[in-house]
Amino acid sequence: MGSQGLVEQIFRSADIIINGSRPWDIQVHNKGLYDRVLAKGTLGIGESYVDGWWDCEQLDELVSRAIRFGGDKRMALSFSGTLRVIQAKLFNLQTEPRSKKVAREHYDLGNDLYMAFLDPYNQYTCGYFKDTEDLNVAQEQKLDLICRKLELRPADKMLDIGCGWGGFAKWAASHYGCHVTGISISDEQITYAKEFTGGLPVEIVKADYRELKGQYDKILICGMIEHVGHKNYRTIMEVVKKHLLPNGLFLLQTIGRNESKTIGFDPWMEKYVFPNSAIPSLQQIAKASENLFVMEDLHNFGSYYDKTLLLWWKNFDKTWPRFKDEYGDRFYRMFRYYILACAGTFRARKNLLWHIVFTHIEKLGQYKSVR
Repeated sequence: MGSQGLVEQIFRSADIIINGSRPWDIQVHNKGLYDRVLAKGTLGIGESYVDGWWDCEQLDELVSRAIRFGGDKRMALSFSGTLRVIQAKLFNLQTEPRSKKVAREHYDLGNDLYMAFLDPYNQYTCGYFKDTEDLNVAQEQKLDLICRKLELRPADKMLDIGCGWGGFAKWAASHYGCHVTGISISDEQITYAKEFTGGLPVEIVKADYRELKGQYDKILICGMIEHVGHKNYRTIMEVVKKHLLPNGLFLLQTIGRNESKTIGFDPWMEKYVFPNSAIPSLQQIAKASENLFVMEDLHNFGSYYDKTLLLWWKNFDKTWPRFKDEYGDRFYRMFRYYILACAGTFRARKNLLWHIVFTHIEKLGQYKSVR
C-alpha cells in the first residue's frame, strides 16, 4: 500500500474521508501531503495546512474525531517527534533564558491583534460559561470565580504570576479593593498592562517567577504553568511556598491532561505557537506540591474551553481585514489551525482545564469550595 492509501486508511478509521463531502472531511490540493504526513506525522499535517496543501471546513471537528479514534497517535510517531521527547527528558527546555522564547514568538505578536478577538479584560484563558453563552460575561465570571475562590479582601496583597495584559489585576483591584502585583516576561504585555491598570493599586513588573521578592496573602497562576515544563514544576511550587503567607491561598488554573508526559503540546503547536511548553498531568502537579501544599479543591471545566476558542476564532475572523496586510495569508492559516485544532482537543477531552486551590500543608482549618 502506498503513502496515499496508508494515510487514507488512518483517517478513515476516524470517519474522515479524503476529498469527502462532509464539513470535517479533508480536501487535498497537493498529493505531496501523503508522503509529508508519513515522514513528519502531526507536524507535517499542520505544516502542510499552513502551506495550503489541504483544507477543511470544520477543522475543529476533524481534530476532535482524529483524537477520539486514535488517529493522532498513529500519526504522531515521527523522527522529529521522537527527538522532542528525548530532548525534553534529557534537558531543561524551560530554563530562564529559554522561557523568554514563547514571549518573543507568541505573546509579543502585537497587542492590537490580541485585543481584537479577546474580551474587554483581555483574558487569554478559558471563560466560565455558567448560565451564559456570551464570551465577555463568561470571562468576567471566571475572573470573579478566581477572586471568590481566593477569598479576596481589601487588605490582601495579591500576586499574579504571569499576569498577561493585566485583566485579572484590574478586576481584582477594582472589585475587591486589594493590592495586586503582576509579573510577566512579555514586553508587549507589560506595556499594555501598566496603562490598562493605571490609577489602581496595581504594580506590573517584568520578572521571571524565579526572581520573585516579598510575601503575599494570595497567589494566582493562571495559564502560565504550561510554559514552565516538567523539570520546573517542583521549583515553581517551592517559589510559591516561599512567598505565600502562612494563612494564604494559592490558585492554579492550568490546561491539563490525564497522561504524564515530558512534553504536552502537539509537535506543530510546540514548534509554531508555544515553544518549550508542556501540559501537566494531575499526577505531575500533585507530585510537585507534595509536602508543600494541601490540594483543597479541584474543579474541571475544560468543556468551556471549546466554546472559548470558537468565540475567539469568530472574533478573529471578523476583524482579520484590519490585520491582513500586516500579517499575511500564511499567518491567517497558522492562526486558524492553532485556534480550531485546540478547540478539537478540548472537545475530544484530550485536554482539560483545572482550577486547583492550595493551602500551606501546615495550615489548619477547612476550606469551603466555591462554584
